[in-house]
Amino acid sequence: MHSKKTAVRYYVGIDVGSASVRAALVDGCGTVVAHAEQPIQIWEPQPDHYEQSSADIWAACCSVTKKVVCGVDAAQIRGVGFDATCSLVVLDKQFQPLAVNCEGQNHRNVIMWMDHRAVSQVELINATQHRVLNYVGGAMSVEMQPPKLLWIKENLQESWEKAGYFFDLPDFLSWKATGVTARSLCTVVCKWTYTSDRGWDDTFWKMIGLEDLVKDKYEKIGNHVLSPGEAVGKGLTPEAAKDLGLPEGIAVAASLIDAHAGGLGVIGADVKGHNLPCENQPVTSRVAMICGTSSCHMGVSEKPIFVPGVWGPYFSAMVPGLWLNEGGQSATGKLIDHVVRGHVAFPELQSKAAASAHSIYTYLNSHLDLIKKSLPVGFLTVDLHVWPDFHGNRSPLTDLTLKGMVVGLTLSRGLDELALIYLATIQAIALGTRHILETMQAAGHGINTLFLCGGLSKNPLFVQMHADITGKPVVLSKEVESVLVGAAILGACASGDFASIQEAMAKMGKIGRVVQPNHEHKRFYDKKYEVFLKLVEHQREYRSIMNS
Repeated sequence: MHSKKTAVRYYVGIDVGSASVRAALVDGCGTVVAHAEQPIQIWEPQPDHYEQSSADIWAACCSVTKKVVCGVDAAQIRGVGFDATCSLVVLDKQFQPLAVNCEGQNHRNVIMWMDHRAVSQVELINATQHRVLNYVGGAMSVEMQPPKLLWIKENLQESWEKAGYFFDLPDFLSWKATGVTARSLCTVVCKWTYTSDRGWDDTFWKMIGLEDLVKDKYEKIGNHVLSPGEAVGKGLTPEAAKDLGLPEGIAVAASLIDAHAGGLGVIGADVKGHNLPCENQPVTSRVAMICGTSSCHMGVSEKPIFVPGVWGPYFSAMVPGLWLNEGGQSATGKLIDHVVRGHVAFPELQSKAAASAHSIYTYLNSHLDLIKKSLPVGFLTVDLHVWPDFHGNRSPLTDLTLKGMVVGLTLSRGLDELALIYLATIQAIALGTRHILETMQAAGHGINTLFLCGGLSKNPLFVQMHADITGKPVVLSKEVESVLVGAAILGACASGDFASIQEAMAKMGKIGRVVQPNHEHKRFYDKKYEVFLKLVEHQREYRSIMNS
């Protein structure tokens, strides 16, 4: 092969998170060359109701994309990929926003992923024990789309009758960019009960009272499905190109849910020379953990594995050709924030962190080092235990009604106590990860290495606790923004510059640091884990006493 000096090729990754939209310009080696972020609005009209605006989200996508491509030769930009939270977007028959609220506010037309309004609807759906539920760990989550659709039908008659299109947010974005209403296999399989072999199951929608979706050949929820990374339509429409500051006709990829984009950005990385147990092993020996507001645990397998309380198996929903299982914790970054910011010593922490020019979490980590004396820092919680399900349990217990627990509180109220409860909360999240991984392994997964990305992977204490508590090495990606790299990998795939997603993953996913578990601490964390499992046992016990 003779190599000509060719211009660098760039790909744009656009990521819509819960509270902000981010864009990155990424080169063919997976390096983030430019990065921009803009907040988006969240409305919480009542407890457990979280809403957004698709117009606000698209405007933010346009503004961050214009920033990252500014000054770059347009001819070098080859493809665009989107990922987003699995929120539900409602549009009328003319593609205009429709209210998802009782106030009739049409601009608020998105029910967020973390919205738990559809509790009674999901109970009804789970009571059917329909066969599609086998693919979501046996019970559907309130965060999936069918219960939300049913809620709209039961509570917002007018919106239900006017509705023309229900999109998962990642698919809304590819429609907005291309004018094509195709859906991604990732969204419809993971959140809408589509199966790659049978498609939509008429009997399911009829059984739950949404037979109206069946009659127009599923036009409202999607009857054209693409694999993630496949090119959508003819690329960017003139209008979208103008909005985004990109040339029209650029390839646009079928999207991914944000966590799956993070998984794509890390799980396929080349690990040669790092002395890891997954080296020269298939990608099925790895779990990608995407830790932000909530956390997802992505494991892939050659054959379908049914894991109780873990979503999937979903065929081709992240890596084409492989089955995906997805464990999750509903509140992780959100829980750490909640515990720290709600503590009486928080103002003191804030002022001390500001004075030392550190983030509050960097400050807490160094404060723990200060108070640990000669002990390993993790051992400070010998008498303090947290059960982390303040927002219910997603995996592996799929029990929305579980609550958080803290055992070992005292009357002390200073910074030391805040640091300890912070540490115990991080450990509880890592113990929850261990619970999920053990359940996956018992069902047939062979996992030996964790790949971490997302906001919490920037916290060294969080990372070390995950290594120590699971007993597995943790690989951090070189680019902290793995989700954006994952979105760009989709764009690279759609552009035709790579033969497959797998090839793009290996070239563009780069590993940074490896954190090994400290095996000397194993006995302590085995005991912590035993206590952890006892906590939920007690919670169920006292609940049955109260309900008897």
